[in-house]
Amino acid sequence: MTASVTTERTPEALIDVFNGLFQTALNTVLVRGDDEPIYLPADDQHAHHRVIFAHGFFASALHEISHWCIAGSERRKLVDFGYWYKPDGRTAAEQAEFEQVEIKPQALEWMLSQAAGHRFHFSADNLGSDIGASPAFKENVQQQIFAYLETGLPERPRQLIEAFHQRFATAPLSADQFSLAGK
Repeated sequence: MTASVTTERTPEALIDVFNGLFQTALNTVLVRGDDEPIYLPADDQHAHHRVIFAHGFFASALHEISHWCIAGSERRKLVDFGYWYKPDGRTAAEQAEFEQVEIKPQALEWMLSQAAGHRFHFSADNLGSDIGASPAFKENVQQQIFAYLETGLPERPRQLIEAFHQRFATAPLSADQFSLAGK
């Protein structure tokens, strides 16, 4: 990557870093969207797979990137990686299931956020309900981060974190950066 070092944290900077790493290597681009986020594989009208984030929001880009980092090669052939999605208004049981599948993506999102110098917020993604991110979920996400720090990250998030450190001049990740105080 030949991008310059900058502390400016814009969606365009994320797009620049992501596309610099993966447009050629994995035929995938990060795209600013106008509506809901979605992952779309390449098709007859689009040469590249597209990670589309919502409304140009920095945090949305990091969240969608984290899901892309988790998805294996077969899932990256499917719209939205073939995952189920239950919209707002989930029951407590549905929210618990949501939290189980969100542990690794939100752990990566927090790590990517830290590497980009951007504040991380847990997402319960359940605005139509008063059920938020549970304390157990937050602890599970934190424990997943500690496991990644101890055993190492998969290749794609590792590359992104290294590139974010360079682009945004942030410190290397360490366990003390992932406190639940105030979260």
